[in-house]
Amino acid sequence: MTTTEVENFPGFPDGITGPDLMDRMRRQAERWGAELYQEDVEFVDVRNRPFTVQSSERKVKCHSIIYATGATARRLRLPREDEFWSRGISACAICDGASPLFKGQVLAVVGGGDTATEEALYLTKYARHVHLLVRRDQLRASKAMQDRVFNNPNVTVHFNTEPVDVVSNTKGQMSGILVRKVNTNEESVLELKGLFYGIGHSPNSQLLDGQVDLDSSGYVLVQEGSARTSVDGVFAAGDVQDHEWRQAVTAAGSGCVAALSVERYLTSEDLLIEFHQPVTEEVKKELTDKDVNEGFDITLTKHRGQYALRKLYHESPRLICVLYTSPTCGPCRTLKPILSKVIEEFDKNVHFVEIDIEEDQEIAEAAGIMGTPCVQFFKNKEMIRTLSGVKMKKEYRTFIEANK
Repeated sequence: MTTTEVENFPGFPDGITGPDLMDRMRRQAERWGAELYQEDVEFVDVRNRPFTVQSSERKVKCHSIIYATGATARRLRLPREDEFWSRGISACAICDGASPLFKGQVLAVVGGGDTATEEALYLTKYARHVHLLVRRDQLRASKAMQDRVFNNPNVTVHFNTEPVDVVSNTKGQMSGILVRKVNTNEESVLELKGLFYGIGHSPNSQLLDGQVDLDSSGYVLVQEGSARTSVDGVFAAGDVQDHEWRQAVTAAGSGCVAALSVERYLTSEDLLIEFHQPVTEEVKKELTDKDVNEGFDITLTKHRGQYALRKLYHESPRLICVLYTSPTCGPCRTLKPILSKVIEEFDKNVHFVEIDIEEDQEIAEAAGIMGTPCVQFFKNKEMIRTLSGVKMKKEYRTFIEANK
């Protein structure tokens, strides 16, 4: 979901972006009757049967579970990291690289593997120059990625180098980072406007901790050649159980293995229920910028584009929720249906506007957007809160309820 160009997935000879690939997979699953709920899972119990999955919206009892929660990007925990998180420091180049803050600037990426090299190359689309900081004396990335980095004149690789802290100017903005040579302890300041992490991931296995066997790094252990965990009926797929290959195609393959394993398990336990494909409903057309500009209707709840935002900012007495997105941002596509569902609960009490920061760069810059997804709330011509990244549904709901 957070990968830029996926060039090694079967069936796409010209490549495809990660978010677009996910959207196609989602539509395909829905076509065959899958019911998808974008909710925050808060609790999983696989000690008792039937198993329980508790989300922010519902409790589900089931006889089998496929656990595919992926992994989360690691942080460096620099002294001033929290101060500059989403204000110059990011762990997702494709989410934040198109931000006005970084365009035409000098940036840096930390890491020496495929993730770091991919992010460094991606950032050259927007940055004036990219520094790749590698703690070791060589890259761990694949040979193909190494060749692309070394052959790109807009990328400079610094071996035996690690960031120490953030340096800021008198306005409190990031102006560079203090770096240290690992082999000599020599410190210097590298002038730049953004720092991106590409230093690996931690598996999101917390909900199963203490219930199924995990390895020393927290990855779910599965039986060799299968998706079976240490608990019958519980299967794991994707990066939460794969610390080695971490490819879209291997994750999809493990998902297929897990799905077939579930079917085989339920059949063996005489628990399989025959499925019949339901009649699909017509998908509602989303409101476009053209629709908004040619026939703007302030009574509608959902809108798109800077024209709608400016009109609502000056004319609407409601709470206004603005979602800033970018086309290559996977988390944006995750957040949009979550936030949209919350907005529907407060219909007629709130306005929702989606802003594409690449289409509407001017308004994104004026709003101080430094990364996507980002949500801002306005009321009575005043910005009252900013939420960066994907939050739990209840956080948006609680805020809207208190300020509608």
